[in-house]
Parts: sequence; structure tokens; C-alpha cells
Amino acid sequence: MRLVLKNIGSLLITEQEPAPWVSGKEMASVNVLSDAWLAIESGKIDCFGEGEVIPFADDEVIDCNGGMVMPAFCDSHTHLVYAGSRENEYEDKIRGLSYEEIAKRGGGILNSAKLLSETSEDDLFQQSLPRAREIIRSGTGAVEIKSGYGLNTQDELKMLRVIKRLSEETELSIRSTFLGAHAVPTNFKSDQDGYVRLVIEEMIPAVAQEELADFIDVFCDRGFFTVEQTDRILEAGAKYGLIPKIHANELDYSGGVQAGVRHHARSVDHLEFVGKEELTILKGSATMPTILPGASLFLGLTYAPARKMIEADLPVALASDYNPGSSPSGNMELVMSLGIIQLKMLPYEVLNAVTRNGAYAMGLEETHGSITPGKVANLIITEPMSGFGFMPYAYGSSQINKVILNGKIQ
Repeated sequence: MRLVLKNIGSLLITEQEPAPWVSGKEMASVNVLSDAWLAIESGKIDCFGEGEVIPFADDEVIDCNGGMVMPAFCDSHTHLVYAGSRENEYEDKIRGLSYEEIAKRGGGILNSAKLLSETSEDDLFQQSLPRAREIIRSGTGAVEIKSGYGLNTQDELKMLRVIKRLSEETELSIRSTFLGAHAVPTNFKSDQDGYVRLVIEEMIPAVAQEELADFIDVFCDRGFFTVEQTDRILEAGAKYGLIPKIHANELDYSGGVQAGVRHHARSVDHLEFVGKEELTILKGSATMPTILPGASLFLGLTYAPARKMIEADLPVALASDYNPGSSPSGNMELVMSLGIIQLKMLPYEVLNAVTRNGAYAMGLEETHGSITPGKVANLIITEPMSGFGFMPYAYGSSQINKVILNGKIQ
């Protein structure tokens, strides 16, 4: 039985052949069908067109009442598996302490690691499942989730097993990332290289043995891991088939972008500090620049120079960075609004950034991110509105009417 959507005011990002990503000035446009319909069969997009549709007798039909239909969001950078929360650090932020200062006092990532170590695997799953359901309700269909609050082998594996369980028990398309090099734990404070060896010699083989991760990530930035340490970790991961992604240039010019491109990273993320050298290195590479404006908002950081990237003919992805310390929200409608208000991106630029380019940043460009025959039917049906630009314009007010994942209404 097919699921047929009729009376679609605008069908956004339609393609007969999927493009891996969209870059530069092309980000400002999408292919739109007006007064459209779309048919879904066996969880995949079957066909679509303009005008009136005549359903088969056994079709299930949804009347979109003039609302838009668009691909579900592809959120390519999150940490939504975590224990507890960190609102107790919020007052420190208000008082003017920096992200690094809070971390040095035992807060930040180390605080989350302590809470996670005290939490059982089942309890961690029970805390994380509502967050997964929350992002589904807010329109996310594909998501990358990182470990990184374990900081020892046992707890990193615990996190990755929970991520795997979320992929099995929800309709989300989930990509998993091992981020053992997220911070240096307290017991290695005076031996950072010793911790790097632990990541390389013990954690990576254990993760690979259980086949728990698609990607490997490193926080390559001032006060965290050096370029040389990042190189060693990524090289070790590559031996086990783990594809690189990098936290880069959030706090300073770190060399992380250069390291990412050198190791053929699928994406380099954060990018608050990007200059001419970084733009030149990214140009012509297959690495997706990914911006996390929620973290800049929450921490009061400089925003990444999205306009410079687009004007340099680069692609840009936007992601939520959903995590307990620096971006406690997975709302991609808000991310699009920040893309417009703070990054000075245009409406269709942010739409491409959270769909097609986000899918590429997770290695899902062939199956997600656009309205294409044969792709997974992960879709958003909006309320009727004057045009797509109203959606990010009306920040804080959701315009989502229904979410469909794998062809099923959520």
C-alpha cells in the first residue's frame, strides 16, 4: 500500500538524480514544484509531480492542505547521549567564565564524564530516548551521535552501545561517531600523551571489534588535542575503517581544518576561526565545512564566517551540536533561524545546509537529504505558509505539522 501526499503547496528540493552536495551561489536556490503530490512505497520516495493526483484504491492519502513538503532535517553533529545535565554551570557562564575556565575547574566535558560513569547503560538509554523522540518531533530524520563523555574504554563503549540501541528502537537514521579524544580525563592530566596511547591502543580496537562506530572524531583545538596527536589518532582509526570527522577551530586557529583535509575527513565542524588559508585548503576537497551556531549562541562565541565560505564557492552544512554543556537543543528550525540572523545566510542556503549538505556530512547523500525517487521517505509536512522563508523567520515557533520517517507518520 502506498502513502500519497496531496494538495502540497510547495514540494522542496526535488531531484531526479541526487547531487552529493550543493556549494557556493548554488546554495541559494532549490528546485520547487507547486501544487504538487508525492507517493511513498515501502518506506521510499516512489514518484512525485505537479497537479492533481488520482490515488489507487488502496492508497493511504494525506491532505497537506497547501502546506509545504520538504526533506526531514539531517543533523550531522550531536552529542545527545549523555547523563544528567549541566545547568548548574550556567551561572558560571553568566558570571563571565569561559568554556576553558569552566573545564579547568572540573566542569564541562569532565563533569559529563563523571555523571556518565555513575550511570548504568540502561539508565543512559532511558535518559537518551526522550531526546531522540524530541528531535523526531522537531523534524530530524537522520542524525549523527558521538560518544566522548566516557573518556575510558568501558564508558565509551557504553555510550556507543546506547547509540546503537537508539538506532534499533527509533525510526531515526543514525550514524555513530567514536570521540574518545574529546577531552583529557583527570587521571591523565599530567600525561596527555598517555591518554592518546590509550585511545589508540585500547579504545579504537575495542570499538572496532564490536562494530560500534562509523566515524572517528578528535577535538583538535587550543587546550584539547594537538595536530600531531590528532594525526596519530586518525591514522589509527583509519586502520579499522573509521572515517575521520574533526572538531576544529572553535576556540582558535588550531590547524584542525588542515588536518581534516589531509586525512580526507568527511567534515570539519565548528569553524568559528576560519581565514584565507582554511578557505583555500577546503576548496577542492571532499570535506564538508559544518557550522554549529547553537554553540556560538549558548557560549557567546564568535560566529563562523558562513558568508565568506559561501562566497569562496564552498558548501556549508549546519548542525545542532545538541549536548548538555554548550548547545542543549536539537531544534533544527532554530538552527536555521540562527543561520539567517547570525550567519547572514539566505533562506534556501540554510535549507540546503540542513538537508543535502548535512546528509553528505554523514555519508548519507545517496539516501537522504532531497526529494528523489528511491531515497528514504524522511519528510516534513509544514503548516500552510506564504513561502519557505517564513519558517526560519518565525524563530521559536514551529511550523511543522507532521513528520514522516521511513514512510511512517510519527
